[in-house]
Order: sequence, then structure tokens, then C-alpha cells
Amino acid sequence: MLIDVLEMAAGLLVILFGAKTFTNSIEWLGKRLNLSEGAVGSVLAAVGTAMPETLVPLIAILFATSANAHEVGIGAILGAPFMLSTLAFAVVGLSKMFYCRNGDDNCIKVKNTILMRDLRYFLVFYSLAVAAAFMPFKIMKMIVAFALIIGYVYYVKRTLSDGDGLAEIELPPLYLWKKKTSAEAPLSVILLQVFIGLVMIATGAHFFIGALSVVATAVMVPALILSLIITPVATELPEKFNSVIWIKGGKDTLAVGNITGAMVFQSTIIPSIGIMFTPWSLSFLAALSAGLALLSSLVVYMFAVSKKELRPRFMMYPAAFYGIFLVVVFVLL
Repeated sequence: MLIDVLEMAAGLLVILFGAKTFTNSIEWLGKRLNLSEGAVGSVLAAVGTAMPETLVPLIAILFATSANAHEVGIGAILGAPFMLSTLAFAVVGLSKMFYCRNGDDNCIKVKNTILMRDLRYFLVFYSLAVAAAFMPFKIMKMIVAFALIIGYVYYVKRTLSDGDGLAEIELPPLYLWKKKTSAEAPLSVILLQVFIGLVMIATGAHFFIGALSVVATAVMVPALILSLIITPVATELPEKFNSVIWIKGGKDTLAVGNITGAMVFQSTIIPSIGIMFTPWSLSFLAALSAGLALLSSLVVYMFAVSKKELRPRFMMYPAAFYGIFLVVVFVLL
């Protein structure tokens, strides 16, 4: 089993390094195309940082052959939005409290229309995806899957049409273009790095899935629990470091959009794959994680609406929902 644990750790390292490579290139792509702040934060950066936990369930569902593969896939699908709407929100709140200790500057200065839009889409789309698990006929579930895909396309279209110009953002050098010249990297080089990042992520996810299934069987812990807790934290939370950097630089809209945009992506495209290629029946813990994710997002949404501002402490409350889930998991174990 030691070899499998090492393989799982190696797979995670490859996934995370690939994600960093992909994120670096996708940010430069957004800057090169002069996209809006909302488009870069909620679409490009969000999809980029969501790649690790996106490919894990895809590979588990479409390519893995172990008995636990579908269970791992469904757990990873639901675990990602659950982690994003709880721990990732808390990371933003903690970062703001740490970097902005001045009592006169304790609000998260996010563009309200972007935050409200993303959370509304997430609440609607994810509720629909969860509801599909309780529909009796496969054809009904397939209709939901296609509706989710269409819904995300519409969301991207709305986001890209945001008229606000992208503010000048200081980015670290493109990994494939660290030249001491003032010239920016050619588009071809940026796209090449995007491709390299994706290949690294896919390779790491392939090895991680195989090792995770073996370890889950060996320690007699359900793969669903491992994929709901370990996989999202290991693959997504470290990437929230990008949001921390944006908070430190005063780019709150990008920091929050990175999370909420990923939530929209993880509540539409990935669940639609699960609905189409698995029975899409949720266990108690899977349904609980989905319900807590929706409740956590609703709490943040209601605070933002009622208070007309997003304070760091509002973003800390969702962490309690993750704590509730852990307590239930360990009680059931």
C-alpha cells in the first residue's frame, strides 16, 4: 500500500504543478486578449484553477475500471463545489482580515454585480443538478444535463459581454517566456503552455485515481468519503493561493470571481458529465455535502444583499458548514 500512497502523492504533485502552469498561462491569455475583469476572474482563472478537481472525476467516470471509480467520480464532482463554497470562502475572508487590518478598509471590495450573478447562477444550477438525482427516469436526467450545459454557455456569454475594461494586472512572467525584454509572450507560446498544463493535469489525475481506489479499499474507508474530503482540499484549496495573492494586491473582484466562477463551472459542466455517464444516485453523505454547499452559498448571498457589502467575517461563516460535514462523517464512521 505504501507504493500506492506514494503514487497518489506523486499524482497530486503533478496535478498541482500542472494547475499552476495552466493558471499562469490562462492569466496571460486573459491579459493578452484584454478581457474584462469579470471574464478573467469568473471564467479564465476560475476554469484554470478548477482543472485538477475537474479532471479527477472525468477520468474516474470515463476511463477508470475499478469498482469504486463511479463513487470516486461522484464524490469529486460534489466535493469541489462544497469545498469552494465553504473553505475557499473562508480563505478569502482570512486573507482580507490579515492583509487589511485597518478598520476603515475591512470590506471586500468586489464588484457586486459579478458576485450576485455568480451566486445566483450557482444556486439555480446546482439545485437543478442535485434534483436530477431524485428524478425517476433517465430521460429526465439527460434533459437536466443538457440544460446545465446550455446554462453555462449562456453564463459565459453574459460574463464575456461585461463591458468593464480589464485593469492593468501585474503578472509573474510566463513560464515559457522569461526573457529580459519588454516584449510580451506571443500568443502561440501562451497557448503552448496552456496545452502543457492540461497534459500534466490529466497525467497526474490518471495516477491519482488509480491509487485512491486502491488505498480506499485497503483502509476500508469508502472511496466516496475520501473523494469528498481529501480530493477537493488537495487539488483545489492550494490553488486558492491565487485568490490570496489577488486579495493582497487589492484585486478583490478577481479573488472572489476566481471562486464563484469556479463554483458555477463545477455546478454545470461537470455534473452534466456525471448525470450522463453514471446512475447519478446520491448517498446520504453526498446529498448532505450538496445541501450544505447550497446553504453556505445562500448565507453569503443573503449577507451581501442585506448588508450591501461583503465583509471578511461574512466569508468566515461558511467554514462552519464544512465543520458540520466532518462531524457527521466521523460520527458515521
